[in-house]
Amino acid sequence: MKTIRTTPSSAERHPSTPDLLAAARGGSIVIERVEPAIDDGRHAVKRIVGDTLRVTADIFADGHGVLAAALLIRADDEDAWSEIPMRLVDNDRWSGSAALERTGAHRYTIEAWRDVAETWRARLLADHRGGVSVDAELTEGRLLLDGAATAAEASDAASDAELLRDALARDRTLEGADARVAVLTDEDVIAAARRHAPRRDLTRHDVELPLSVDRPRARFSAWYELFPRSQGRDPARPQPTTFDDAIWRLADVAAMGFDVVYLPPIHPIGSTNRKGPNNSLPARPGDPGSPWAIGSPEGGHDAVAPELGGLPAFERFSRAASDLGMELALDLALQASPDHPWVAEHPEWFRHEADGSIRYAENPPKRYQDVYPLDLAADDPAVRAAVWQACLAIIQTWVDRGVRIFRVDNPHTKPMPFWRWLIGTVQRADPDTIFLAEAFTKPKMMRALAKAGFTQGYTYFTWRETRDELREYLVELTETEMRDYFRASLWPNTPDIFPHHLDLGRAAFATRAVLAATLSPSWGIYSGFELCERGRLGEREEYADSEKYEIRARDWDARGGIKGLITGLNRVRREQPALQLADNLRFESVTGDRALFYRKALPDGEIDPLTGFPNRWRDPVYAVVSCDVSGPEEAILHPDLPAIGIGWDEPYEMVDLLTGRLRRLRGADIPVELHPARLPYRLFTIRPVASARGG
Repeated sequence: MKTIRTTPSSAERHPSTPDLLAAARGGSIVIERVEPAIDDGRHAVKRIVGDTLRVTADIFADGHGVLAAALLIRADDEDAWSEIPMRLVDNDRWSGSAALERTGAHRYTIEAWRDVAETWRARLLADHRGGVSVDAELTEGRLLLDGAATAAEASDAASDAELLRDALARDRTLEGADARVAVLTDEDVIAAARRHAPRRDLTRHDVELPLSVDRPRARFSAWYELFPRSQGRDPARPQPTTFDDAIWRLADVAAMGFDVVYLPPIHPIGSTNRKGPNNSLPARPGDPGSPWAIGSPEGGHDAVAPELGGLPAFERFSRAASDLGMELALDLALQASPDHPWVAEHPEWFRHEADGSIRYAENPPKRYQDVYPLDLAADDPAVRAAVWQACLAIIQTWVDRGVRIFRVDNPHTKPMPFWRWLIGTVQRADPDTIFLAEAFTKPKMMRALAKAGFTQGYTYFTWRETRDELREYLVELTETEMRDYFRASLWPNTPDIFPHHLDLGRAAFATRAVLAATLSPSWGIYSGFELCERGRLGEREEYADSEKYEIRARDWDARGGIKGLITGLNRVRREQPALQLADNLRFESVTGDRALFYRKALPDGEIDPLTGFPNRWRDPVYAVVSCDVSGPEEAILHPDLPAIGIGWDEPYEMVDLLTGRLRRLRGADIPVELHPARLPYRLFTIRPVASARGG
């Protein structure tokens, strides 16, 4: 019979000597609950150049000594850490802030130690005030300051060394504890000693937390999507246009205030299984096909479609956009038409059916017989590596041609390790590169894509309609941990999506534009939205006669659109820095079932080191929008006036930011009528009366 031993042996009860020594050498200071930190540091916190990274942590230790702590930060391509002192805020919670001055991947962590100089000073002053003899403490202090002076001299900190030596010299000439205590505990003397005294029990947080610092356009941008092949001037006779033919449209887009022009795929389009109007098969003679069916004998992802004028025409279009202050974004669709050169050269790069044929793309009930998805999760590691490298080469080609923004098609259908590798590789070489994830999918997948490295992401804004739905969703985006890694891009429409609420007409288009442009610093529209263009494909949330499959031409100056409103919104966004931030959104109280009332403002005064927000704000921008334009809404706004430095009974001015119209008011009850036939929204600021007079 086998004996089962239940009592551990002596060796099991006691750690081995190496383990014991390692434990004894470990720091005795606790550093925990470091924030921000995404999934315990597995993913990067996101900021832009010019931001301040505020880090908080619980830091404490046994005993009664005084602690000190520092925030350490460095770029990944730097060896040395920059050290920023942290300060105790309350109840063992510490805070430190670092200004972010360059793009790229960074790391940050925290160090803490027992502050021997401050601990000595606190004990000395306590004993001296209590009438206890401090001769021993004064002797200890002289040794501490002398050691700090020697360390300062060794590190070429001459001014600190001189300050410490001078204090020691003066101490020798003094009699009486009062005078000696005053000299040796002088604030400047102790500060110098703290900088050079030994850091006892130095403890570093056991995780180096990743940080991604992007250029400002990563957070603040206005996108306009257009098909370059559909920019003809005669709506009665739609004719395909080249990049050269489409240059004329750029001035109109720039005049509306957009700074990113997003182009669907511009590559050669396959002819096999080419789709006709409304995704139909077969295509008719002369049908242009879907730009997402990439590849033909003329080339693949690195080529420009001949019918668009080829690469030289694209480069002229790009320069024209740049001259108008805009930047191009290209669609990155990692798929191929049956005619793509890769299909013949590398059939193993694609998924296959049981009969050996290549599997085309599906999104039931839709079928895309003109598209073959790449197999980015191929079973053969060599094949997988080859496909990944080919995708990287695509991006590198366009980056070399000056493109720094990519809108990525259906990223949620590709493996997450691929995106971490691809985006990380690209941004290490070109940290200014921006990736927008076109993923309308499960919430956890959308968050995972942002954590994997996507700079921005599409959102559910398109389907959030009621006041409560919008408020709940925007709170999730801006007040939870998501604000540290998920940059929301709000789009009222796309070539794939014509939401049902836009059937209500111009008022619905107007309110959705105001919401998208003011709730988030990044927003975009698909061309035709400014014309309030409608036309649904049956009961689906799709455009009928979609531009994805046909050549279109429009009258861009047609009456009944909202070009003026969109131009005004983008102007206000540029003029009001509060609208260029994401995490300063605050919902205000309003009486009215349909009205959404919110504020964005800039911090005014000292930032709360725990929350990262001030108690007061300045330069506020307010928006109130009717979320149901099927009828009028009588609303009463209740702004939090003290939050912007105005007393409840003080007079103030309400200035319409779109029209400049001014009203002088008093009190926090502002009646407004939101009428779909007239004005279903308001965009305004509130300022003290004295401010208007320049006082």
